Amino acid sequence: MSFEDKITQPLVDADGFVLRPLTPADAGPISLYASDERVARATASIPHPLPPGSTEAFIDRALASERVEDVWAIDSSDNGSEVLGLISLERMDRDQSEIGYWVAPQLWNNGFASNAVEALVAANPQACRTIFGSVFQDNPASARVLTNAGFEYIGDAETFSVARNSNVATWTYIRKLD
Repeated sequence: MSFEDKITQPLVDADGFVLRPLTPADAGPISLYASDERVARATASIPHPLPPGSTEAFIDRALASERVEDVWAIDSSDNGSEVLGLISLERMDRDQSEIGYWVAPQLWNNGFASNAVEALVAANPQACRTIFGSVFQDNPASARVLTNAGFEYIGDAETFSVARNSNVATWTYIRKLD
């Protein structure tokens, strides 16, 4: 990939915060929150306990020019130094992406995830025609985040959770943007 082909991520303004690309300085707060078992168990890919160096490796992948997933920090500071959670879009084929998100547990039920999802969908930085999302069925609050952002339920499935070391039932949602 040449320098001209480098993938860039825009800043996305949201209600009371900004979505910004990750930086190496985000490793501390991301590790703090991702090491919380409640956060890890709500995701498919975060292990619990969180192994040393895994956050730094995650950030390296998020900053790589050949990445397939764009990751933004949910940041409410004026200087780009606060991480409230993460939100991502993973590129799929046919102008589709899959959204993923988590926020720090002390901020649950305060609208941060909903506002971040709504802002990212409105900005549509990957020029998607369709965005998918899936949530574990034992996490109805995360399902409400998607439905409140205009996603429609399309079916049940299951996915492997690293933190739980098992398959977990999911609800899958879709949002068409064209």
